[in-house]
Amino acid sequence: MEPCVKRPVGRQVLPPDGGYGWFIVLSTFLVFGLTFGIIKAFGVFFVEIQQHFVTSATECSWITSIAVATIHFGAPFGSALSAYFSPRSVVMFGGLLSAVGMVAGAYAQSLPQLYFCVGFLSGFGYALTWTPTVTTLGWYFNRRRPLANALSSTGECIITFLFTPLFQLFVDQYSWRSGLLLLGGLQLHLCVCGALLRPLTQTKETRLGEEEGLELEPEDHAETTPDSKFKPVSATSERTCFDFKRRVQRYVDYSLIGSAHFMVYSMFGLFAALGFFAPALFLVPYARSLGIEEYRSAALLSISAALDLTGRLVFGWVANMRLIKMVHQLMVTVLLLGTVLLLCPLATTFGQLVAFSAGYGLVFGATVSIHITMLAEVVGVNRLGSALGFFMLIRSCGGLLGPPLAGLFIDKMGDYSSGFLMAGVALIVSAFCLLLLHQMNR
Repeated sequence: MEPCVKRPVGRQVLPPDGGYGWFIVLSTFLVFGLTFGIIKAFGVFFVEIQQHFVTSATECSWITSIAVATIHFGAPFGSALSAYFSPRSVVMFGGLLSAVGMVAGAYAQSLPQLYFCVGFLSGFGYALTWTPTVTTLGWYFNRRRPLANALSSTGECIITFLFTPLFQLFVDQYSWRSGLLLLGGLQLHLCVCGALLRPLTQTKETRLGEEEGLELEPEDHAETTPDSKFKPVSATSERTCFDFKRRVQRYVDYSLIGSAHFMVYSMFGLFAALGFFAPALFLVPYARSLGIEEYRSAALLSISAALDLTGRLVFGWVANMRLIKMVHQLMVTVLLLGTVLLLCPLATTFGQLVAFSAGYGLVFGATVSIHITMLAEVVGVNRLGSALGFFMLIRSCGGLLGPPLAGLFIDKMGDYSSGFLMAGVALIVSAFCLLLLHQMNR
């Protein structure tokens, strides 16, 4: 009888759509708030840093754009590392790394040092926390996935709403450096978010034996024949290549690049990222340029965050009802978001800016509440981890270029509203990518 080797038998647990999944929602809620929420509130620091280093809007905006791009670029690494180790350990390490980046940024003596500390180090820490957490959330929910994603993404709104006035207070009473030290302490809470994660899929190894129903697989004859102690070189090389390919496919499903639907949706993500991050960064400086005092300018971000929260909850619930196709809902909200940004130059008083901030926050929340859920619809939940990594990697180009491109328009035109116009045009283009995706599905 030929020697046999055991093969592990995997037992896939169905998504519970509740239970411990709500703790995963809580963890993802905090991760959204302590990553993208902090990035949106960073506009409070923008004017102070720009004045401290006597620099242009374009150069100062690179801090945020590098952080956003690093989150997106590092997403595949976060996905692969969480598959190799565990989401819990990767998220906890990412939280520690982001805290170190913020604390080091508080002692930066030049803009390049801020680029590296706040932009790259903290951004890469965010990537290691965000991607594994969102992927874990997708494992725990199926029928209620749109609602779970909407609830967890509200962390970005609530943290922005609460912390924007707090950051402004720290900047006024102390300095922007003290604010970064505060942020460093807050980032350590990402380690707690990682501790809440636990895998849903359990792998069970059983003993060898035909009575247990295992499929036994003979070893290669090159090893078992008495005439040879080793496999032939060609057979060994072929098996090594096969094992390496299988291991790579396990952690990074690069076959997604050949999916036309996935690539079209990634183009949507690229153009959307050009317009997603610039408005929040330049809203406070735009209000300050119109002569509105500091705390009222900072309040605009809080107003936007409050309506952002409403948009995520309401439209996440609408998506969960599945009354209309998700691609139709996303297309409408992206078009509305682009239109609102194009109307920004008409807002020149505090009251008008309040109306603009409210409209922008509501439609932005409606958009981001479902765009990750839509990705699961495009590729399937089984490929969500790798798809999310590649999607964020492609979108990183938009996240990197969006704020500096808007800053370039601002520097050339001498008006902050031109940056909002650029963001609006980019979002209109992203809506056409969704239209193309819809046509491909017909």
